[in-house]
Amino acid sequence: MFRFVVRRLLQVIPTLAGLSVLLFIWLRSLPGGPETALLGDRATPEAREAIRARMGLDEPLLVQYGAYMRRVLSFDLGNSTMTQRPVVEEFLLRFPATVELTVVAMVIAIGAGVPLGYFAARRRGGPLDGLTVGGSMLGICTPIFFLAFLLKWVFGENLGWFPTTGRQTTGIDATHITNFFILDGILTQEWDAAWDAFLHLLLPGIAVASIPFAIIVRMTRASVLEVLNEDYVRTAEAKGLTTRVIRGRHVLRNALLPVVTAIGVLSGALLSGAVLTETVFAINGIGRFVYLAIQNADYPVLMAFITFIALAFVVINLLVDISYSIIDPRVRVH
Repeated sequence: MFRFVVRRLLQVIPTLAGLSVLLFIWLRSLPGGPETALLGDRATPEAREAIRARMGLDEPLLVQYGAYMRRVLSFDLGNSTMTQRPVVEEFLLRFPATVELTVVAMVIAIGAGVPLGYFAARRRGGPLDGLTVGGSMLGICTPIFFLAFLLKWVFGENLGWFPTTGRQTTGIDATHITNFFILDGILTQEWDAAWDAFLHLLLPGIAVASIPFAIIVRMTRASVLEVLNEDYVRTAEAKGLTTRVIRGRHVLRNALLPVVTAIGVLSGALLSGAVLTETVFAINGIGRFVYLAIQNADYPVLMAFITFIALAFVVINLLVDISYSIIDPRVRVH
């Protein structure tokens, strides 16, 4: 397992190097050059010359690329033209909100999607199967921002069951250590603060999880139906193995391989869905910050966001590869 993980980590290096080259080219192809991207359109000629000299923009491209990589590796991504604060500080401030929302959405999508798809396949043609297929189709067809508005209006504004804005109730006595509000409430044993943060995340989490949940349900159902007809399942039944062993070891374990692949790809959908959902529920996360950065052409923030998304994809796909090797050990030898 250790050699497998090391091999996968080494394969990540050329991916990140290719991404850095693309970002370097993109930054230099922006209107006005990198100095305009970093300072904004209203920068004075003196300020532009100063930053060109500081960044070495008159040097050959290879030298510029080396300097660019040194800044990226030292987490110097420039200042936001909206707030005039370092981009890294802005991301660290908002990063926990988006991660909490994404984790809650992922838990909802996987925790409900896999069991529902499995039981729908086991009861193929029944009422549960029909409701699952129809409901999953509705989930795929419903845009995330529309569902977010609908959940907010019905369960928040009309029924009053859930809060509709922010991450925590204003004025609540809560200690923030990591800025992950639920985790902070657990660490400090302030259970009311943790529960309040969870309630604030429930509606946006359901909205973000809707499309991944529907896809996971359909993929799990189709994969289980395919595995149930395999010869090794019939052989296991003929050998007299218990139903629990057949379902756990032979059916669900083999059916999960394509589902795990889908979960890795759907992580991108969760992050893109978070951009719209954070705006609807007024959550001060990365998604809402990037939305404002696009409106204001804040290129340093956009560059950091692209880097963040790419790193997130790399890490998630690495975890998917590791989970492959756990579910099916034969993967390690290929």
